[in-house]
Amino acid sequence: REGGLNVETVVGVSTDKACKPVNVMGMTKAVQERLFVCANLDAERTRFICVRYGNVLASRGSVIPLFHEQIRRGGPVTITTTDMTRFLLSLEQAVDTIFAAVKGGRPGETYIPRVPSALVTDIAEALICGQKGGQEGERKIEMKVTGIRPGEKVHEILVSEEEAYRTIERGDHYVIMPMLPELRVDEEEQGTLGKEYSSADGLMNKAEVTELLRRHHLMVGDRFVYEEDMLA
Repeated sequence: REGGLNVETVVGVSTDKACKPVNVMGMTKAVQERLFVCANLDAERTRFICVRYGNVLASRGSVIPLFHEQIRRGGPVTITTTDMTRFLLSLEQAVDTIFAAVKGGRPGETYIPRVPSALVTDIAEALICGQKGGQEGERKIEMKVTGIRPGEKVHEILVSEEEAYRTIERGDHYVIMPMLPELRVDEEEQGTLGKEYSSADGLMNKAEVTELLRRHHLMVGDRFVYEEDMLA
């Protein structure tokens, strides 16, 4: 805007860590979201909107590449706590969320994908049981509980209790309405989410987790196929 550029839409990509933040990264992402919302107050021709989601399946720093490596070494597979859950977001869903926000988002709104979630232990067991090339009688790969680390959440949260009462459904996404009254647009006959959106709710069972991993070519022997798909 300061450079006189004709920019119609700016999308800020945020993370679940911005919701009820417990570490510096989450706090800075939360500030980013608020800056984007406020930017709409003095933007005459530019629309500022956000998307918020967790780690993409098998992306760098997520549990699946770590589990692959540990399984190939013969274990153990390390779990911080048996209660931990995570959303299972595909690369396609992440990209679709950005496009949905660009297409239908109003100034100051935050788009969040509606995706399944699972216990991390079920993800680990699905990968262990479904590994390719395993031989009958091989040593069973064990899981080891290491304890939760500072700044790590047991459950991912994409919509907080406070945000839930200004969050609506729009297609395959939840949309958080901006807090600023200048940007609020009432949705006709549209109820709000009304509760926190957490990975602890609506968990898939182990069979469903296995099917999802196979569908996205994320079993241990499929790792390089998936990486090539991401680079294609």
